[in-house]
Amino acid sequence: MSALPLAATARSGGLRAAPGAAQAAPAEDAPGRPHGPDYPLLTAAAMLVIIGLIAVYSSSFALGFLQFDDAHHFAKRQAVWAALGVAGMIAVTRLDYRIWLRLSPLLMLVALLGLAAVLVPGLGVEQNGARRWVQIGPLPSVQPSEFAKLAVTIYLAAWLATKGDAVRSFSLGVIPFVGMVGIVGALVMLEPDLGTTLIIAVITGSLFFVAGSRLWHVLMLAASGLFATLLLIATGGYRMDRILSFTSAEADPEGVGFQTLQLLVAFGSGGISGLGLGASRQKFFFVPGSHTDGVLAIIGEELGLIGVLVVVALVAMLLWRGLVIARRAGDSFGSLLATGIVVWIGVQALVNAGGVTRLIPLTGIPFPFLSSGGSSLTITLLAVGLLLSISRRAAMGPPGAPAAETAPRGVAPRSRAGARARPEPGGGAR
Repeated sequence: MSALPLAATARSGGLRAAPGAAQAAPAEDAPGRPHGPDYPLLTAAAMLVIIGLIAVYSSSFALGFLQFDDAHHFAKRQAVWAALGVAGMIAVTRLDYRIWLRLSPLLMLVALLGLAAVLVPGLGVEQNGARRWVQIGPLPSVQPSEFAKLAVTIYLAAWLATKGDAVRSFSLGVIPFVGMVGIVGALVMLEPDLGTTLIIAVITGSLFFVAGSRLWHVLMLAASGLFATLLLIATGGYRMDRILSFTSAEADPEGVGFQTLQLLVAFGSGGISGLGLGASRQKFFFVPGSHTDGVLAIIGEELGLIGVLVVVALVAMLLWRGLVIARRAGDSFGSLLATGIVVWIGVQALVNAGGVTRLIPLTGIPFPFLSSGGSSLTITLLAVGLLLSISRRAAMGPPGAPAAETAPRGVAPRSRAGARARPEPGGGAR
């Protein structure tokens, strides 16, 4: 079974390049040789960052003036993190993404230490009953769970890329997978943060599936995860309040249902074209977290359905280009890594939008690029940098054209069946 994402297409007789197509490509377009990044993806990410900075300022200036006597407080902080994130994205884009295959265990270790540091008194910072941030001295606080998303995605992509057909084995595939994901999930739940735990579970489960695992293994893990989620909701008071705010908000409009109803009022007030940029009324302390979890509702109020659709179109463009990059990637690690990042950004956007529109319960998950939060913005931009790095070394033909397997020095390329490529009599590789 293929270790590449989109393996189902290959198994079902998907498009194949015509014989000799790879030889006809220009030398500078050969997979593995750096070329220009994916500019549509870069454009979509840049526009989302710009919209996010404007939205954070518009939705937070009243709160910033009230809390810090500075209407620009949150916007300035977000701009600094955006600058750091863009610098990191550029650096990651220029690096060969395959270097992270070797560094993946170190990244995973750093992520685990960060998640553990949250629980250490004096390091972990508690806000609203949750301990999710780490602050050292005068440095700004950071959220280790955001870095954990990136580290887990890289680590699982590297681990699955080297597993081959062993991923189909219960003892060699399922049990180690559950152990790795379980440790990370347990640390995140101790904060507690069920929303982020579910995001990590979806990312890793998707990677496990597209890497070639057995369908019944995936279904078994999904059923176990659903049971655990329902158990956590039933035993956690604040988590049950989230469910009640979704199902029975009108029964307690000034209590558990307040945020849900005010988010809907913000969306409804915007209509088709919105009230105008900066003209939101709900941001004046009616919508809790108007600049964080609820920023999309403020965009809907000020820019209307048109503004929300622009945001949705930009996210869709980014995800589509990410899938194209995953399809064209020159090795299974790059393909899995791109797939994991696409799932991460897409699911996170979907969960946030579903929560603020009352399609699903609120989870406290930020909207990628738009919500105020330095850790989330910076890490998401680093993930975009990884996508751009993969795109610089991916095949540049039609989306259906397969890329030749490439690997960094010292790492043998793998065939589409997951086995090590054998040298041809003439010295080539299958």
